[in-house]
Amino acid sequence: MSVNHAMARLEARIPTDLHAMLKRAADLQGRTMTDFVVAAVREAAQHAIEEAEVMRLSTQDQIAFAQALISVPMPSSSLVKAFSKRKQLLGDESQANREAKAE
Repeated sequence: MSVNHAMARLEARIPTDLHAMLKRAADLQGRTMTDFVVAAVREAAQHAIEEAEVMRLSTQDQIAFAQALISVPMPSSSLVKAFSKRKQLLGDESQANREAKAE
């Protein structure tokens, strides 16, 4: 069974010297110019997305992050009151929802 992929058209005006370079590179790889350009654009797009989505931390930031995970502070009295009030308002419903999601 074959998968039908939707296609879209992309056009770009480029300098003739760049066109010649792309044609030569495609020929050297034994590919069509379209195949070469699509592969290069896909790779560049994936790289740009990865760069934007990956969080990079300095060594100092990594240490601070790890310390925050390891050394969890005790909840403040305000937070304890807030959770107590929440429990009063929602009752056991919130616990039942958590257990249902865990299953």
